[in-house]
This record gives sequence, C-alpha cells and structure tokens, in this order.
Amino acid sequence: MRLIFRTLQKAALVFLLFMTCGLLPVSAQSEYASSEVSSWQIKWADEAGDHGAEAPAAVQEGWITAGGEQGSPELPKGVSAAWTRIPLPEFNYASPSVYIEKLYALQVKVYVEQRLIYEDNRDYIKDNYSLLIPLSTGDSGRNLYIWTETLQDRIGIKDHVIIGEHSELVKDYIGNGLIDIILGGAFLFVAAVLFVCAFYLSKEYFPIAVSLSIVIASTGTLSITYSPFIYTFYSHLGPVSIVFLDLALLSLLPALTFLFEKIFGSGKFAIIRRFRKFQTGYSLFCAGCLIINLLSGNHFVELYYFVSTTVVGIILILQFILLIACVIIYSLKGNRDAIIFAVGFGTAAFTGVLELIWYYFRNGNYDLFYWKWALVVFILSLIIILGRRLAMNHQQVVKYSRELELFNNELQRSEKMEIISELAASVAHEVRNPLQVTRGFLQLLSEKSTGDAQSYLFMALSELDRASDIITDFLTFAKPEFEQVVLLNVQDEFRHIEGILRPLCHMNGGKMVLDMGGQLWVRGNSSKFKQAFINIIKNSIESLGDEGYIHMSGYVRGDKVYIHIKDNGEGMDQGVLNRLGEPYFSNKTKGTGLGLMVTFRIIEAMQGEIRFVSKKGAGTESIIILPLADAQDDSNPL
Repeated sequence: MRLIFRTLQKAALVFLLFMTCGLLPVSAQSEYASSEVSSWQIKWADEAGDHGAEAPAAVQEGWITAGGEQGSPELPKGVSAAWTRIPLPEFNYASPSVYIEKLYALQVKVYVEQRLIYEDNRDYIKDNYSLLIPLSTGDSGRNLYIWTETLQDRIGIKDHVIIGEHSELVKDYIGNGLIDIILGGAFLFVAAVLFVCAFYLSKEYFPIAVSLSIVIASTGTLSITYSPFIYTFYSHLGPVSIVFLDLALLSLLPALTFLFEKIFGSGKFAIIRRFRKFQTGYSLFCAGCLIINLLSGNHFVELYYFVSTTVVGIILILQFILLIACVIIYSLKGNRDAIIFAVGFGTAAFTGVLELIWYYFRNGNYDLFYWKWALVVFILSLIIILGRRLAMNHQQVVKYSRELELFNNELQRSEKMEIISELAASVAHEVRNPLQVTRGFLQLLSEKSTGDAQSYLFMALSELDRASDIITDFLTFAKPEFEQVVLLNVQDEFRHIEGILRPLCHMNGGKMVLDMGGQLWVRGNSSKFKQAFINIIKNSIESLGDEGYIHMSGYVRGDKVYIHIKDNGEGMDQGVLNRLGEPYFSNKTKGTGLGLMVTFRIIEAMQGEIRFVSKKGAGTESIIILPLADAQDDSNPL
C-alpha cells in the first residue's frame, strides 16, 4: 500500500507538471518541431560472445530494414538478442533527446557510435520499455545503436522513434501510462470504500460486496502494475510490481466467478460453482509456483511464466465464454440484473477475448490496452446491480416492517376483542335476567298508574329497552357466530333495509339511492346481515347535511361481492378512520361505539372485510367485501 500511495503521489505531481507543460503558450515552447524517424535497421546477434559490450561497425553486413511499412520482423528461433541502428537526422535543438515510446527487451544498452549513453538490465519479466534519452548537439547526423536482449518472443522497437527538444518530448514520456495509474488509484479507492461498507450490510449481501471489492481492487492493481509508468520511473520496484500483478490476476478470476455465482446462482449442474473451485485451486497452485520461483532466484521463471500467463490466459477466455453463455440464458428469462450484467460483462469479455486472441495470434507481440476501459464499464454494471439489490432489499424491509406493524395491530386488536368479548358475554348474561324481571314489574305498575307516575314508568321502560338493546349488542359482539346461515340475496336484503331507514333519512333532509344487482348472493344470517348494514347506514344518515344523499351499490368481481355505501356527509379525518372499530370508540357525542364494533364482528364472521374511505367535509364511503355464494346452492340452513 505504501508503494501504491507513493506512486499515486508522484503520479499526481507528474500529472500536474504534464498539464502545466501542455498549457504553455506556443511562444514559450521550442521553435523547432520534433522529427520522427520512419525506419531503422535490425541485426540479429548470432555470435555467442556478443553481449553488447561495444557498438558494431557501421560497415558490417546482415542489417535488416524495419519500421515504417516493413514493420518489425519476428524474432527467429534460438535468437534472444539484437542490435538496432537508427540514423539520426540533422538537427539543431538546444537540448536534443530521442524518445522511444515502446521498446521490447529485458536488457538495453544505447550507444551513439561507440559512446554508451544509456544502460538498464531487468531481472524480472517486464520487457516493455519507454525511453527518453538525452543527446548532445554534436550527435546530429550520427548513428544510434541499441542493444536489446530478452527471454521472450518479442524484441526491438515497437512504436515511434522521435527526435526533438527535450522539453517537448518529456510531456509524452511522462504521459505514457500515467492515466493507468490514475484509473487504478480510483479503482483502489472505490474498492476500499466498498469493503468498509460491506461490514454494515446484511449477511446476504456481505459476500457480494466483499467479492465485488476484490474484483475492483484487483482491476485497479492490474491497471497500475501493468502500466509502463511504474517500470519507467520505479524500475527498481519492478519485481514487487510483477508480484502484485500476478496476485491481482489470480485473485480476480475466482472472485469474479464467485460474484457471478452469488448474484445468479451456481447454474445447471452447478457448473459455475465447479468452475470457481477449479479457478481457486489453480490460483493457489500458481501462487505456490510464484513463491517457489522467488525463493529460487527466478530459476523457474520460464515455467512460471507459462503456468501464470499462458495457461491463465486460456482459463480467462474459457471463463468469459462460460459466463457470457450463462448471462445470455438468464437475460432471455427476463432477469433485469442479468441484462445489466450482460451489457457490462459482455463489453469486458468481448474486448478481453479479442485482445487475448490477438495477443496469442501475434505470439505475444502485443500489449493489452483496451481491457481496462472495458472493465470500467463492467465494474459500473456490477455497482449498479449491487445498488439495485440493496434498494430492493430496503424496499422489502420497509414492506415487511409495514406488514409486521399491521400484524401487531391486528394481534393487539384481536387480544383486546377477546378480552372484551368474554367480559361482555359475562356481564350481559348476568344483567339481562334482572333487567327482564325489573321490566315486568314496572310494566305491571304502569298499567295501574295514572298521570305523571305512569309517564315516569313509561320512560323507565323505554330506558330498560335501550339497555336491553345494548346488552343484545354486547352478546352479538361477544358471539357473532350465526345460529342459522342461509343463502341471502343482497338486493332483497337492502330493499328491506331501505324500507326501514328511508323515513329516518328523509327526516334528516337526505335521500337514499339503491343500485344493487339482482344476482348478488352471500351466505349468512339475515337478521345479523341487516343489523350490520343498518349500523353503517345509520351512521351515514346522522352525518348528512342539507341536500344529503346515500348511494348503495353492489357488484361481483371474481369470487367476491363488493358493496359500497357512499354519502356526502361531514366525513372523517385520518385519525378517526384509523380508530374505527375499536372497542367503545365513537365519533358521535352520544354514541357508545358498540354499533361499529358489532358490524366489524358480523362482517368478520361472514369471512368478509370492511374498508372506509373518507375525507373531512367530502363524505365517507364504506366498502364491504364478502365471499360470493352460488345462487344454485339450495342446501339446508346450518
């Protein structure tokens, strides 16, 4: 990590220098334009004793023209070193330099004629050099000789050779690979943040977030350690960078497959899980080979290069093909996450496969470049998938919380109802008998009384009847089960209810409208059915003002009968609506709250439900939903 942060720090400073140099006005820059060398010559070092100790004579034979249209010739078998001769053009720069953007070699020596001006030797396999070599003003028109030696299948100059002013060329030199460092640093920062956030997620999403952070961190490490910037400015840290490069690649492959498995499952025949276990085992095997090679002083470097680069590249292609095939199948099934994954991973996989195929087709004579930008798209798709999963999980938690709250409220209501039911039944039975006896004696007294005494006895009898009605409500509330259940025609029942309540509605200045279909059938007790709806409609009548109306309608939807009772009365606010049906709650000054309690109990006993929609000053609508009964059901009453 210290290396990474030091690298990022220097990269930032160099980036500022680069931007500053790039923003200089034209008048402050050199008046001499840079010149590109279009071709050069190569001579294979076929002498066993030639180690580049001195530049070859200019008149020697065996030079092959390269560069330009000829391109770079392939390295012959058995050859591991070569000389490159570049004729320097005539120049008149104040501080001349030669810039070679890409040179393949492990050991490099640069001569101007017989004068050695640059030398470097890498003891690790990273053969991509970027060179900016200062020249003297007297080197104009001379020959530049470059000795290159390698253990791989590519050698020599890959891209441009530019002669120019040092202050101009240094911008391209510094910028080569700098964007990879910045991109990799951004990946590492995102991975670190995501890894910390993973500990605040649920157990379900913790492995997904951790594996995603490993994928992002591995990608960032690959971007940094694969960049020529590290090996150009921190060449002495090359061996450490190579180790991190290999470890990042070996971590990326199983982590990516594990992430896919966690999101979409193990696949048919558990093929994803099996492939992931194979990748994990092979990555551990490669890590063991890495340790052995390091302890042996790179004596097994060629074998390790084969198992960690060539074989891993083939496994990577197989992984891309497998995951693409699986994600296409999931996408065809309409999985949105799979579609998002397909876009991101398809971009990365298609780009990666093409680059790997081209890499092997060119026998390694190609540097992978576009893969990191394709991985940016892929990582964004993974972050989107994780974000969607977290958002869906949050919505599910909110939904469960609301359902739990409703369940708890219903449970509390049920417990409260059960307690009140037992108390009501006990009190009603104990009180009804004394009331009936008292009423009988008062009725006998009223028949023998006259004047005020008789009127007082009639008032007493009326109050006893009201008390009896309250006790009846208590008993109905306590025991809503019906002694006789028959097939009821809702239209007929409501015609009877309308006949009972129409006078009361007219007295309150309102009118009633009945719009009930004739084929609405339910099962229940006629008396209890009327009692429940009379309570509801009476409440609507009492809420009416001038020009009030009550509209009663019904219809069938599926296997349910929907009954609507709508008025344009004073309405209720949300606080009152939430408490409707609670024991002894009433929004009327003289109400006991028993009416709606009984109504709720009767509707529940009929396996129905009741809802209220109301707005203060706009009226109330009661919606009762009951099971639809078969009109042909002529079974005996229960």
